[in-house]
Amino acid sequence: MSTAARPAGAPSRRRTRWPGRAGHLFVAAYVVLLVAFGVVPTVYAIYFAFTDAGDRFAGLANFVDAAADFRYFSAVGHVALYLLFWLVSLVVFVVGLALLLHRLTSRAAGTTLRFLYYIPGALAGAASVMVWLFMLDPSVSPLSFLLRAFGFDTFGEVVAPGHLPVLFTMIAFWTGAGGWIVVLYGALNTISPDLLEAARIDGAGAWQTAWRIQLPLLRKWIVYMVILAFAGGTQLFVEPQLLSQASVGVAGRDYSLNQLSYDFAFQNNNVNTAAAISVELLVIGVVVAGVFVARSGFFDAD
Repeated sequence: MSTAARPAGAPSRRRTRWPGRAGHLFVAAYVVLLVAFGVVPTVYAIYFAFTDAGDRFAGLANFVDAAADFRYFSAVGHVALYLLFWLVSLVVFVVGLALLLHRLTSRAAGTTLRFLYYIPGALAGAASVMVWLFMLDPSVSPLSFLLRAFGFDTFGEVVAPGHLPVLFTMIAFWTGAGGWIVVLYGALNTISPDLLEAARIDGAGAWQTAWRIQLPLLRKWIVYMVILAFAGGTQLFVEPQLLSQASVGVAGRDYSLNQLSYDFAFQNNNVNTAAAISVELLVIGVVVAGVFVARSGFFDAD
């Protein structure tokens, strides 16, 4: 049928041959990177985790060897305590700051605060840790008067093992919280102003509006934040590794599971046990994400 004879409104063959091709092309680049730097390394790690040095099937032997190491359960406890502090502070303070930011009537103040929140996130993980190493050393820190007021006269006293969960939480919050505040602020802007106005007319105050309207509508965003923060928190490595080097071993180079995996691979030349620890972290992350998604109705239509 010629173009002139085609009925009005009839779809073009060219358009129906590959619907959504623009979206597919945009996604294709991400899929290539995901396969190259996500799927392939994961499959590679799983292969090593279930084989021995001679490439023979080893069952769960590598997992047993990892758990038998005297440093393993200490590292598990360190990461678990850090995750507790990190996730609680993230949910409480990020959600609270996003709600406060949303209530600002001054557009200039809101824009300025969003920019300031986001600045620390522009620093790479290693760079932000270096900034904190400088801030935590009483001999050079501009906040030395505050550190000495808390009884810390040396860098070693500040980074004592008992203080590390709190210090790592502070570093992680300073680096990552700003981006999440901006995300939740954007989610709050999607709530209909008519709904908030109706609540105000019904006599709801700021607390009631936040608790009964805004927080329920933010639930999926908060779950998404917790899933990604948990996955990132289990991968704790850069902070304790740099702190260990800066403190000449005060922090320890086997504080986290990722550090222990690194030690197995590059100090003990035991790639198989290192891969087993990596696979354990992967399984824990997937299971926790699945539980949160299932319990929260993350994919349910609103």
